[in-house]
Amino acid sequence: MAERIWHPLPRRIVVFRALKLGDMLCAVPAFRSLRAAFPEAQIVLTGLPWAAEFVDRYCSYLDGFREFPGYPGLPEREPEMGCVQSFLKAMQAEKFDLCIQMHGSGGITNGLIARFGARQSAGFFERGKACPDPSLFFPYPERGLELRRLLRLLEHLGIPSRGEHLEFPLRDDDIRQAQQIREAYGLKPHEYACVHPGASVPERCWPPQLFADVASALANQGIDVVLTGSAGEFELTRAVEQAMPFSPINLAGRTALGSLAALLSSARILVCNDTGVSHLADALRVPSVVISTGNNPERWAPIDRHLHRVLCRDSVVSVEEVVAASLDLLADESCRAA
Repeated sequence: MAERIWHPLPRRIVVFRALKLGDMLCAVPAFRSLRAAFPEAQIVLTGLPWAAEFVDRYCSYLDGFREFPGYPGLPEREPEMGCVQSFLKAMQAEKFDLCIQMHGSGGITNGLIARFGARQSAGFFERGKACPDPSLFFPYPERGLELRRLLRLLEHLGIPSRGEHLEFPLRDDDIRQAQQIREAYGLKPHEYACVHPGASVPERCWPPQLFADVASALANQGIDVVLTGSAGEFELTRAVEQAMPFSPINLAGRTALGSLAALLSSARILVCNDTGVSHLADALRVPSVVISTGNNPERWAPIDRHLHRVLCRDSVVSVEEVVAASLDLLADESCRAA
């Protein structure tokens, strides 16, 4: 279909999506579809510094990375205007054939990508606002899962979906490091639970005491409990640990993304907030209970609501609800097999 719309086919494509882990994992189906439509093109991601590792891991879909230095009005990174100007000049010098804006509704970002100097630009635009080009820009959906919003944009561009499933490629080093961790702590595959109390947005965090209560309930079922998180979340995981009547295995700050994913891939269950690790569990087909907030499930929940139980209330989700959902998953043989 893409061949009938694009004349000539773009040879160099840049995608702008300067966001965090969960946001990027939700874009994997779009990257997969883009690669299938343009198998010979060079596809470059412009993103936050951490995403260089993301591009390296998804090298079957993405060929290169350009670090985004921030831009006025965008909260993801505080901009340094000297770096912004140098970045824009460098982007213009690359003479991309196509730039696709996958970073929100386009209120600020469409003006930004116009300064990249690509031969053509595409992306979302805000309803009720001027559309740069109706054939290349799609009205930003106000509702629906994030991954489906991105796929709808590509379908508007004549690029069919190649499936909605998430992916996370595991490498030999990831698997080896996770095995070393399991051996060091006596963890047996599929006999431990990962509990991840942190989130990229503090407002999404369920209270540490409640995570401790759920972790204790899992331990009473004979399941080892592993607390996971970034180095910056160590104090949070420590608070969970101190609120428990026994000592769990606290790995906060002791795993890289790949080794965390490999460790998670052998877990019996994950209990977490609605943050990046929940999408990691979705990609790895690991059963999870996700404590969500506000209207986030409508946009960020995993599609498979049998394997992944998403709990969201106007008031605080109760320990009893999380424990019940966790025990139900543990007892479900079909989820165990996943």
